[in-house]
Amino acid sequence: MRTIFLAAAAALALGACASDPSATQTAVAAAPAQPTVEPTRIVAKGVTEAWRVGGFQLPESVTLDPRRNILYVSNIVGEPAGKDGIGYISRLGFDGKVLQEQWVTGLNAPKGMAVRGDTLYVSDIDALAVIDIPSGKVTARHEAPGAKFLNDIAVDRQGRIYVSDLMDNAIWRLEGKRFTQWLKDEKLTSPNGLQVRGDDLIVASWGVFSGQGFATTVAGHMKAVSLKSKAVRSIGSGAPVGNLDGLEILRDGSFLVTDWFNGGLLRIDRTGKATQLVDLPQGSADHAWLPRQKLAVVPMMLQGEVVAFRLP
Repeated sequence: MRTIFLAAAAALALGACASDPSATQTAVAAAPAQPTVEPTRIVAKGVTEAWRVGGFQLPESVTLDPRRNILYVSNIVGEPAGKDGIGYISRLGFDGKVLQEQWVTGLNAPKGMAVRGDTLYVSDIDALAVIDIPSGKVTARHEAPGAKFLNDIAVDRQGRIYVSDLMDNAIWRLEGKRFTQWLKDEKLTSPNGLQVRGDDLIVASWGVFSGQGFATTVAGHMKAVSLKSKAVRSIGSGAPVGNLDGLEILRDGSFLVTDWFNGGLLRIDRTGKATQLVDLPQGSADHAWLPRQKLAVVPMMLQGEVVAFRLP
């Protein structure tokens, strides 16, 4: 596994956030240059670890390319908000085999991704990068003036691209060649993971910021935004769940999410009730869901790993 430098780990704690800033700073300062991976604890019956692979550099997101049956992994490498041009995208097989370590390079701090046909969309701090998959080339960059921390991406049935801005309670949208702020609303409570379901944009929120860095006074939960009216509503009880990051929607309508700060893979039902499936170290980020294989593929940022879990 590559060395993950302390500076990068410290920047990650700031960029991805923490529920207790003082505790996080202490943990980062004490972290070894090559973090060890905590053993995975399976909580739910029938869930198993299928595989894990290391060697990534602050992997933030894994996304599925259903046309090519491969996975893409975004590697931040440096600071989560650093415009340093050293971020890259990896290609990974469903069995965990690394097909190409540095497939697309020259990005800054790539995070959320989404595939539509032959195009891969990648959020990159305050811009949306457009990658032509057959050539592996960045063909466009749509700037988002004023955006603070672009994160996850979703695509609707009309091909419009939605991007969450974690730090600005905002959603940006690419329609044609126009990339504009589509919605800004405090009810989003720091939107992170995104998925489109029917006429709604489903949001996994981080929570209400305390005003001290990325700490929260209230943890996040699931939201739904009407694509027609932009009205924001809570899903189910709206009870706090955690600092939510990745989001996938399962066939039964429940949500498969990760909690970055506390660590873990969870299932949230339509009432908002959360069930822990797997206990994970801090840094479990934006995962992919492979429905045919029943695999949840989770990037572990601080460990530089990607881990796959098979659900029953």
